[in-house]
Amino acid sequence: MIGAIIIIVLLLVIFPVSIMMSGAVLSAIIGGMAKTSVDSAHAGTEDLTISQANPYSGPQ
Repeated sequence: MIGAIIIIVLLLVIFPVSIMMSGAVLSAIIGGMAKTSVDSAHAGTEDLTISQANPYSGPQ
């Protein structure tokens, strides 16, 4: 009986959480690589300056 409870806990709790967390890690890695690529492609342009500006500080 205890084996069935362990299997149910694994299937309902552990596996879904581990899949979601690995997806979050993969998304962070892909997002970081994309940002680095785009920032290097737009280095020295006004687009990069605008994207790095703080929108809450108001116009400058």
